[in-house]
Amino acid sequence: MSFMRFLGSRTSQPASVNPSEPIPLASETEAVRRIVNRLEALPPDQARLLAGMAYVLARAAYADLEISDAETVAMEGELVGSGLDQSQAVLVVEMAKLQEKTASGTSDYLTTREFRELSTPEQRMTVLRACFRVCAADDAISGTESATLDEIASELDIAREDLHAVRAEFADKISARLGFGSFSSGQG
Repeated sequence: MSFMRFLGSRTSQPASVNPSEPIPLASETEAVRRIVNRLEALPPDQARLLAGMAYVLARAAYADLEISDAETVAMEGELVGSGLDQSQAVLVVEMAKLQEKTASGTSDYLTTREFRELSTPEQRMTVLRACFRVCAADDAISGTESATLDEIASELDIAREDLHAVRAEFADKISARLGFGSFSSGQG
């Protein structure tokens, strides 16, 4: 997956732009083009891995049908830690968030499986752990997020015991063990 294909036709306006505010389109477009050119200059295998990683992270973050600011910052940090500079990470995260919000479903499965095919077992474990960090960025991993993390681990062919080991690292953030919602608390 090239970054231009990942971008689609939305290269002139970042997803987080407030439509009521005027933007200097020429300068914004030029800034985006410079970043895209740097991304396109990456070796194709590295670009595909980073794009796949970003999409899988966005999938984890969007499990509860919203991506918080804390999750966005965590996704950017994960990509910076994987070799992108901050401006590249911001752009790639915004692209991944847009893709996830508009084309999730079957794309989730296909992209995660494609990442599995391109990556090493160590890279898959790194991405799974990163997904947990992203979901925990707002101090709790919900039942929905936990279920999505299980799906991601399965699609990445991560052994159950390895998933449980990662899950144990985040035990204090997992609210899923309380059950679904607030049924047991007496709230109606």
